[in-house]
Amino acid sequence: MHHEKIFIYQLLPRLFGNKGGANKQHGTLEENGCGKFNDLSNKILRKIKESGYTHVWYIGVLAHASMTDYTAYGIPRQYPEIIKGKAGSPYAIRDYYDVDPDLATNIPKRMQEFENLVGRTQKVGLKVIIDFIPNHVARNYQSISKPGNLVDLGEEDDKQVAFSPQNNFYYLPGNALGIQFNNYDPGKNAYREDPAKVTGNDCFTHQPTEYDWYETVKLNYGVDYQNGRTEYFDPIPDTWLKMKQILFFWAGKNIDGFRCDMAEMVPLAFWQWVIPQLKSAYPSILFLAEIYNPDAYRDFLRYNTFDYLYDKVGLYDVLRDVACRYRPSSDITFALHQVGDIQSQMLNFLENHDEQRLASNYFLKEGRNGKAAMIVICCINRNPVMVYAGQEFGEKGMDEEGFSGKNGRTTIFDYWSMDTLRRWNNHGKWNDQLLTVEEKSLRDFYSLLINLCNQETALSVGLFYDLMSANYDNTEFDSTRLFVFLRGYQESCLLVIANFDDHQQECTVHIPAGAFSFFNLESKVNGRLTPLLNKESNEIMFSEESPFRIKLDACMGEIYRISF
Repeated sequence: MHHEKIFIYQLLPRLFGNKGGANKQHGTLEENGCGKFNDLSNKILRKIKESGYTHVWYIGVLAHASMTDYTAYGIPRQYPEIIKGKAGSPYAIRDYYDVDPDLATNIPKRMQEFENLVGRTQKVGLKVIIDFIPNHVARNYQSISKPGNLVDLGEEDDKQVAFSPQNNFYYLPGNALGIQFNNYDPGKNAYREDPAKVTGNDCFTHQPTEYDWYETVKLNYGVDYQNGRTEYFDPIPDTWLKMKQILFFWAGKNIDGFRCDMAEMVPLAFWQWVIPQLKSAYPSILFLAEIYNPDAYRDFLRYNTFDYLYDKVGLYDVLRDVACRYRPSSDITFALHQVGDIQSQMLNFLENHDEQRLASNYFLKEGRNGKAAMIVICCINRNPVMVYAGQEFGEKGMDEEGFSGKNGRTTIFDYWSMDTLRRWNNHGKWNDQLLTVEEKSLRDFYSLLINLCNQETALSVGLFYDLMSANYDNTEFDSTRLFVFLRGYQESCLLVIANFDDHQQECTVHIPAGAFSFFNLESKVNGRLTPLLNKESNEIMFSEESPFRIKLDACMGEIYRISF
């Protein structure tokens, strides 16, 4: 049985397919252009597949509030004062039953263009993940695309009460909304909200500040936050029923999975109620949770609910510090122990739309400096791994796009295009013509590493054996900068080693006798190590008399096949 390891390629179609290079700060869609569903051609989808990815997570698919005027198409007018950036946040949904018109070539046929993209993606052998944003919606949420018989969110709410289990929103009766901005001028066509609704980040005030999620409002799942978080789950709250209909609507579009935004801000009881219902109708559908509270991890994986959880506060944070040389590489072992029994259900990444780019000035400055960390997260276990579009070229995220300042992140709020991806796109040719030698080399490294993980059963399904403790006393092994482990499956055994130092390192590695018997392998005295990443480097022979010495380049590593 060969179980494929999941590799997710995360991309924002608005940025990914954008060929325009104007990139005017705070530019409009007309000025800066916008990627479309149709830009994701068979050619580029095949390239993503050939690079070893199994899934694509398309973000920003659902219709969200933006400053672009689509009233000519019957889409309600938007209000700039409650929108972040010209393009708006993909996480401020204005209609759960619609796709974003920015991404359509033919706006009235936007849903069909999305359905065609799902079909194209699956035809090349990739699976499709989209966002489900359950905790909050845009302030002026209004569905124009919902199936005819459905009641809209908030339509039947009793707005005179702060909380009712059957309301979809939380209200602040007697208080109109007044956002606290430095230069906020509501004007006569301004957005009015009276009574004010509670914001998406659980901010119970009618005067949210610019640091709050002021562009969103919190959905009410039957929890009375202001009265000791009392839960009213029987009868089933109305919001549960509405969200279940939304999930079934998208599952019916033949998508393969949902990445659930801020999953822990929604009651666990809701997930335990809704996910099994979806899985019984769509047995292979995946649920991924964005979650930052390790104490809740195991609860979110129980009872046939989530398949995978973000490993942000564990492995990501530790690897980031190790790669930046703020803490020793031996700390990786402890991060793994904390999620020991559920390690294979943690989603590992070094970049996503919320985090700073590896190659940004705030992180590692160059994409190639992330190779050691990438080898570790790809090879450490059977769990899924995610790469954010542009990461494989060393995209810097150092643009000052508009709403998103110069912060080492690629904007999700502005109309923009990324330098590396725009050159790779090369007006829809998707070729290497405009890429630098360094960019091509980094991309080839990613592709080789990811494909290896799927070809080598030891990496995709094998067991893990940490060699760090066996080398703490080894004077020829720097356990503050090197990380080493074994992966094995049946006859196959691999040694994986990474060097987090900014200099070349030479070391010996002790493998205790028990390690091979752990994999049910007989260790013989003589053997050889065959490098799988750097094919140019030589095989290393070893025997009882001469243990093996390994040379590793700065911020790099190697995967060796051990054979006797």
